[in-house]
Amino acid sequence: MASPCWRRRALAAACLGSVLLLLGAALRALRPAFESNAVGTSWLGGKRRSPLQTLYDLDQGPRSALAEVHRQRRELLHRACSRHTRRQRLLRPEDLRHVLVDDARGLLYCYVPKVACTNWKRVLLALNGRGSGDPRAIPAPDAHAPGRLPSLADFSPAEVNRRLRTYLAFLFVREPFERLASAYRNKLQRPWGAAFQRRFGTDIVRRLRPHPSPDALARGHDVRFAEFLAYLLDPRTRREGPLNEHWERAHALCHPCRLRYDVVGKFETLAEDAAFVLGLAGAPGLRFPEPPPGARAAARDRAERLFRDISPFYQRRLFGLYKMDFLLFNYSVPSYLRLR
Repeated sequence: MASPCWRRRALAAACLGSVLLLLGAALRALRPAFESNAVGTSWLGGKRRSPLQTLYDLDQGPRSALAEVHRQRRELLHRACSRHTRRQRLLRPEDLRHVLVDDARGLLYCYVPKVACTNWKRVLLALNGRGSGDPRAIPAPDAHAPGRLPSLADFSPAEVNRRLRTYLAFLFVREPFERLASAYRNKLQRPWGAAFQRRFGTDIVRRLRPHPSPDALARGHDVRFAEFLAYLLDPRTRREGPLNEHWERAHALCHPCRLRYDVVGKFETLAEDAAFVLGLAGAPGLRFPEPPPGARAAARDRAERLFRDISPFYQRRLFGLYKMDFLLFNYSVPSYLRLR
């Protein structure tokens, strides 16, 4: 008999399908993918078990320590969703734009910028023969080029439903304030962020800086971290539409309380979690590109330095904005924050 979490997966797929079809009638109940080998391996020609079936097999027998970690993360996410979310709006097709599809392997990957998403896109391309199968050989602009990887939003409701039901879905998340500090540094502080500086930096300077210089108004190249945070908290920013994906909350990009994710990877354990996903995908020999030694510690120290000069009042308000990411993905409040 299927476990409750796998039954919830089928139910979630059915509900999403009915929303996308905009029909009043409920969809027919869906059988979990692992109950039908024909459905589960149709894109693989029946030659091997799908990633989703492999994960199900791991859950049925004695689990490795890493498999148990991921089972606990799934359950923690489910409990957090039940505890902290109530009525939610219906999913729209554009809500699936960040979910990338690998039909050859049976994978769904929801990408969150500033959480190794460039390397994950490289890996998905390499799995499909690009870059001679070496992710490191694929330039970052190629990995991000529109149309290189199909999005779940590109498919019909019936095809969306089938993939949600039969593919392994995963995402990677990161401590929210460290991710925010990384986005600021990469997009608004570094020289290669000129396009973001012109698009967002000029608006931030114009809106929030008293007596800005003509150069700052034209280039937006010198946005201070406090100005960036004030922009995020400004009600006008929210009225203009969703936040840019680089600083939008992970739960708002991937909707983990309405889509069933089988693997919740973390930036803090990137190497182990990436190897786990690649093992499920039948590519254990493919090495995920590793960050430079010391990069994690440097990013953590950088976030601490940036937030050290932010007042407790703004820290509390910002924590309120990103609170759901902390709760859903089981992150503790950073020790450097002064929330009381």
